[in-house]
Amino acid sequence: MRPWDRFLTDSDRDIFDRSGFGGSVGFGARPVLLVVDINYNFCGEYRLPLRESVDRWPSSCGPQAWDAVERTKTLLAAARAAAVPVFFSSGFREGSTFFDRGRWNDKSPRSREQQANPRGNDIVDALAPLSHEIVVRKGRPSAFFGTMLASYLVDLGADTLVVCGTTTSGCVRATVTDAFSLNYRVVVVEECTFDRGEASHAMSLFDLHQKYADVRSLADTAAHFAGLPRDLYANTLLGGEMAAGSDRN
Repeated sequence: MRPWDRFLTDSDRDIFDRSGFGGSVGFGARPVLLVVDINYNFCGEYRLPLRESVDRWPSSCGPQAWDAVERTKTLLAAARAAAVPVFFSSGFREGSTFFDRGRWNDKSPRSREQQANPRGNDIVDALAPLSHEIVVRKGRPSAFFGTMLASYLVDLGADTLVVCGTTTSGCVRATVTDAFSLNYRVVVVEECTFDRGEASHAMSLFDLHQKYADVRSLADTAAHFAGLPRDLYANTLLGGEMAAGSDRN
């Protein structure tokens, strides 16, 4: 069973089968991992029932977030053990104004509350980036929009973006479609993505799997990382940083 199965009608299944969508793009030869927006804005400061968490943190995804955090720890460990470069994305930490939220101010009237929290855009402590891992700061849903992410991937010679994080229907989806548009292979790790809405989470995964990415399990992704040569990025500047970071941690 996939997350989207119970939301599909018989007609949906028939049409997508006939249309020929849902092929596999595979991992490619040089993957990197991107952890999208797993910060306190989207998780809350600790596990609470969803309604309570949203009352305190407008963008929170509640228990689903903390379940995914635990699984993402496993994914991060697998990537780091394989010397796969890891990137994070989040919003701007400080100095951001209500003005630069743009149309978020219209779509989310509680945006001012979110901006007022000084820790909101911090990556949760359980997934803290290592010293050499880059946090891409962004002001819009896609981790590519107005950031250096694409240039980092070009410099690494990466051909595959492995994506996890939140929200599936928002920043994950926007990032995946931009990566697809830039001709990267994209893998979305099913158990390490989350959203505040069950249906939007499931159907966003379905849409991404049909058209823009492979939605794969954590076990499959970790196994693929484990089979990669550890010197894959040794000849890049980041390769030296990863090796040094491995010695320290």
